[in-house]
Amino acid sequence: MMPRPPPEDFALKETNPHLGGGKVSGDKLTSTYDLVEQMQYLYVRVVKAKDLPGKDVTGSCDPYVEVKLGNYLGKTRFFEKKSNPEWNQVFAFSKDRLQASLLEVTVKDKDFVKDDFIGKVFFDLNEIPKRVPPDSPLAPQWYRLEDRQGHKVKGELMLAVWMGTQADEAFPEAWHSDAAFVSGADGLANIRSKVYLSPKLWYLRVNVIEAQDLQPGDKGRYPEVFVKAILGNQALRTRISQARGINPMWNEDLMFVAAEPFEEPLILSVEDRVAPNKDEVLGKCAIPLQYVDRRLDHKAVNSRWFNLEKHVIVEGEKKKETKFASRIHMRICLEGGYHVLDESTHYSSDLRPTAKQLWKSSIGVLELGILNAHGLMPMKNKDGRGTTDAYCVAKYGQKWVRTRTIIDSFAPKWNEQYTWEVFDPCTVITIGVFDNCHLHGGDKAAGAKDTKIGKVRIRLSTLETDRVYTHSYPLLVLHPNGVKKMGEIHLAVRFSCSSLLNMMHMYSHPLLPKMHYLHPLTVSQLDSLRHQATQIVSMRLGRAEPPLRKEVVEYMLDVGSHMWSMRRSKANFFRIMNVLGGLIAVGKWFDQICNWKNPITTVLIHILFIILVLYPELILPTIFLYLFLIGVWYYRWRPRHPPHMDTRLSHADSAHPDELDEEFDTFPTSRPSDIVRMRYDRLRSIAGRIQTVVGDLATQGERLQSLLSWRDPRATALFVIFCLVAAIVLYVTPFQVVALLAGFYILRHPRFRHKLPSVPLNFFRRLPARTDSML
Repeated sequence: MMPRPPPEDFALKETNPHLGGGKVSGDKLTSTYDLVEQMQYLYVRVVKAKDLPGKDVTGSCDPYVEVKLGNYLGKTRFFEKKSNPEWNQVFAFSKDRLQASLLEVTVKDKDFVKDDFIGKVFFDLNEIPKRVPPDSPLAPQWYRLEDRQGHKVKGELMLAVWMGTQADEAFPEAWHSDAAFVSGADGLANIRSKVYLSPKLWYLRVNVIEAQDLQPGDKGRYPEVFVKAILGNQALRTRISQARGINPMWNEDLMFVAAEPFEEPLILSVEDRVAPNKDEVLGKCAIPLQYVDRRLDHKAVNSRWFNLEKHVIVEGEKKKETKFASRIHMRICLEGGYHVLDESTHYSSDLRPTAKQLWKSSIGVLELGILNAHGLMPMKNKDGRGTTDAYCVAKYGQKWVRTRTIIDSFAPKWNEQYTWEVFDPCTVITIGVFDNCHLHGGDKAAGAKDTKIGKVRIRLSTLETDRVYTHSYPLLVLHPNGVKKMGEIHLAVRFSCSSLLNMMHMYSHPLLPKMHYLHPLTVSQLDSLRHQATQIVSMRLGRAEPPLRKEVVEYMLDVGSHMWSMRRSKANFFRIMNVLGGLIAVGKWFDQICNWKNPITTVLIHILFIILVLYPELILPTIFLYLFLIGVWYYRWRPRHPPHMDTRLSHADSAHPDELDEEFDTFPTSRPSDIVRMRYDRLRSIAGRIQTVVGDLATQGERLQSLLSWRDPRATALFVIFCLVAAIVLYVTPFQVVALLAGFYILRHPRFRHKLPSVPLNFFRRLPARTDSML
């Protein structure tokens, strides 16, 4: 068995990077690209050429440009038979990897055998100007071409050459010397940084009211009619109508997730259950979502009748005229007042309703600097050695960002900065690191999946405003053989608040839009709709260019987090015990007071108790003052770092291998029957203990109910007589006297206590419960 790694390997580390070229002013930084370390690049923009001489037999020219710096060589695309081509392509060479002092830009003529040389331009790197945004872009200039001996030849090339940083506008679309070995247009597209937007999601509510004049195939029986609705990959159905006849009624809601732009219509079919596994379609209708009403609140929308056809009309077909048709009565609307949950509710990054009219103004800005990673593990084999081509994805709200891929590096440096508007501080940003398996495009990479390296979550409400947090976060991934550290990612985060008053006011608002509380959806509906929303988001983002792939989106959205896990169940149980630990500690302390373990403390409690009984108006002020003093006292030890993945809290470092194997099992299971039987028996034994605890809780509740139920006539008679006597005594005795006597009795000295249970407890334990009626 491998030795367990020391816990400090999984710790968060504060760092002190040289951000924004060192332009620091207190906690606030001053430039627009200030949360990352500056990276210097040599940029070459090849704009166009003119008057190029013909080199072919026909006198035509198929020109392209080579940009060479040391061992790095970049090429533009070529044009057929064009002497005045326009390329407008940018090449970026990392200054850290410059191996020459001379930049060589060559124009060549594409040929079958050997490409012909047309002319070249040289640049000395010491003479190249620097450009720092927000300066305007450097204007390109015309340069006369020279031959290999340095003599001027026919033809001119328009170029701009400058030294800049990754803040340059040309950076995202430039050809990078880091990626010189990536082949094909698809491969190049797959390594570039990109910003994506999630599709706008709506809840579609279909209220199926009734149908009229149905025409079942078998007239001699009462039809068992239900409605099936299909939207894309989502299919729902109503229950079978209780009104058996040709005019059935349902008045049932079906909920779907729809994404703009609406590509597929809602298809409804009314079906008759003619046999246990056989349904007959009585009619269909297709409803384009573009024309469906949109509502922002709970006001009812108008219902409509729709004709049912035997066949749905596809666009382009002619509609046949029908003199008689069955009809269905429905109320359909797109709900703009809900927030469509596509993430786990625990890690939501956006809580706004769908309809933009209902959005509140933003309360601040979140800035994220993705600096670098180090200590990454080799994720795949290439030419007999381990390699990793890492990129990052960050998701907050509807905006996803993807950094460029750094080729073949276990310590990649991205130094890319992104910004999001913040509408609620109680939200979470998720940053994931992945290994790119699509560098060469084509069919070979089509079936490959990008491998997860790890992820980090940061809750905005845990951050101080306007402070820059620079930390190295451990990238932890749970594998079937245990938790594994895949490396560390270095991030800089700043949450700037535009109005402190607005942000404080947000804490009084409900977390979700009001429709979630006025017309709540059931837990099962929310679970199903969330699954559909994640499927739609992953499908739409997978169609972008370059695609954000399904496995990446699902990992970022925690798609599998609801599956059963023994490890997670244990972790949640101990979290509950940790929460209850404070109450248990107070109980133990009070027990020590009652047993006079420390007589001085007990005497002081007696004095405090007498004061509170004589002056009851001091009780609440005392409690709140005590909480205030505790809060002020704990301020000295407030957390100074953002929270991070905790292996001990997650029970990831102590999980049994079989429990982890069960967690990674597919659904339904793919394990052998003997292992499944063993796990089933283990689950039964745990469930048996839980069942016993739940039964004990039920028993205590039923005993309380039986106090007045006369199930035990003697016990109820005793309790009723006691209540009468207590009412008379409490009426004639001042409340303060009763409170003092009760307090002194509870705090009495152990000399006046018995080791046997008290009379009320004995009486309560003798009360009947409904366990006798259980089978």
